[in-house]
Amino acid sequence: MVSLSGWALFQELFHPLRTPQVSNYMNDVLIIAEVGSVHDGSFGNALKLADLAQELGADVVKYQTHIAEAETLSNAPSPGYFSAESRFDYFNRTGFSLDQWKQIKNHCDSIGIEFASSPFSELAVDWLEEIGIDRYKVPSGEVTNLPLLAKLKSTGKPILLSSGMSNWEELDAAVNELDQTDLTVLQCTSMYPCPVQRVGLNVLDEMQDRYHCPIGFSDHTQTNYAAFSAVSKGARCIEKHLTFSNAMYGSDAPLASEPEDFRDMVKGVREISTMLATPVDKDNIEDFADMKFIFQKSIVAGTDLKRGETVTEAMLCYKKPGSGISAADFRNIIGARVAQDVPEGQLLSDADIEFGSSKN
Repeated sequence: MVSLSGWALFQELFHPLRTPQVSNYMNDVLIIAEVGSVHDGSFGNALKLADLAQELGADVVKYQTHIAEAETLSNAPSPGYFSAESRFDYFNRTGFSLDQWKQIKNHCDSIGIEFASSPFSELAVDWLEEIGIDRYKVPSGEVTNLPLLAKLKSTGKPILLSSGMSNWEELDAAVNELDQTDLTVLQCTSMYPCPVQRVGLNVLDEMQDRYHCPIGFSDHTQTNYAAFSAVSKGARCIEKHLTFSNAMYGSDAPLASEPEDFRDMVKGVREISTMLATPVDKDNIEDFADMKFIFQKSIVAGTDLKRGETVTEAMLCYKKPGSGISAADFRNIIGARVAQDVPEGQLLSDADIEFGSSKN
């Protein structure tokens, strides 16, 4: 059941009179809304999650294609954070038919968001190929499933490789198996939620050096700070779980981002991406000409200056605006001769000073 605040937000997001916001930010970081099984087997919710992801600014909405009998034994243990029902029963209950997956893919196409999914079996890959998927995500638990990776490679589709529970040896083998594939390797920590001490931003640097391919970040923290930091370190892809409400049932919903948090993540990633893509030239004074005129200080006669006098520091003061001789040049003025009478309180100009002349 959706909480009151989550439901109110959901109604607001899908109000028929609501106009989608147009972003001016650069869009060179792929943002993935991981909805996984948040739909809890509801076909309608699966469609509405795609609508929500598109509305919040995600580039991709990613599901998980589970076919229970093809991926797990019926008595396989469940993770500690999920114990209300067996995983086998859960996958059976929440899985969709091939025809339903086709409808979900078609709906994503119709609203302008990319459909992606994580296959958990080779049969799931066959289904997704029949659907016409454009991109695959290898979930953390499948990294060592080299037969599955070989099948994914054979599709020729771009692949996102998560690293949540793998060591370097396992990742090396997976990347080697996927050689020549359009590959992005994602740093991820398979802890739910992931504490900030285990985010592993340092791993992004090692991945870039090791694999010479785009890197990304799959975020299991409960804030957006890790995602922002990952983008600043070169992540070209950010994935984060999305839910209508943390009050929903399931393994992912309680720890996923609610809509407003996800919206903030998208906005932050876009802005950071723009900052990184548009370097600033500190020597481009034209950007600040007006500000320099208003705020910087010029050299002013602190007393009446008489022609022929030698300028001392006591004769000068420094005041706005910045349209005269800059206060930064005061040492060039001290010791020079006054070229013409200057009344107290007047900005000094080049004509008032005999530069290069001195009584010393």
